[in-house]
Amino acid sequence: MVQVGNVNYRTEEELPDTVPVFPLSGALLLPGGQMPLNIFEPRYLAMFDEAMASDRVIGMIQPRLDGTVRADGEPELCAVGCLGRITSFSESGDGRYLISLQGIARFRILEELSVRTPFRACRVAPFSADLDPGEGSEAVDRDELLRAFRLYLEANQLEADWDSISKASNETLVNALSMMSPYGAAEKQALLEAPDLRTRAQTLVAITEISLARENSEDGRGQILQ
Repeated sequence: MVQVGNVNYRTEEELPDTVPVFPLSGALLLPGGQMPLNIFEPRYLAMFDEAMASDRVIGMIQPRLDGTVRADGEPELCAVGCLGRITSFSESGDGRYLISLQGIARFRILEELSVRTPFRACRVAPFSADLDPGEGSEAVDRDELLRAFRLYLEANQLEADWDSISKASNETLVNALSMMSPYGAAEKQALLEAPDLRTRAQTLVAITEISLARENSEDGRGQILQ
């Protein structure tokens, strides 16, 4: 069961099978994660108006990584995204919406629908395994993950709240670090599509080590990760 605000999602059948989708390159929403959004484009203001009037669920998804576009100029979409429920909503004085989304479950697009709305919508198949929080978390190599994270912080002269990190579950830690990671669209999609939590953690560690090795090579230090 996944709890989002005061709503519990126990089975795939409790999730919508048709959702409006918000294509956003470089954005990664994962189950349980929180994503802030600053909405100002009219068609997406309309999308959130409709979502707020119904089940408050939208689909976050990236445009296709190869840049493919449709005949109308809109980008083709990646096959996998993540359902999110609006958990907070406010309006700014200049007409923008300030939104917070909480991830529910990933989904695979079955088909894009022909719609009359200014925003796009898809029929989707949610990943039912994502409704079982903590599934596979015991297989995560937490020490390896924290080692890579610490190296990244040191390389970029950053600090972290290690007290909060020590209290976080493996699932929370892996998904939070994946969402906050500064990597590109392809890396974010790889993290999203990882089949399980252990693989996502391993993918994040590998991406981090490659990034650090590249940085070391570019500045001439040639440091080998230990």
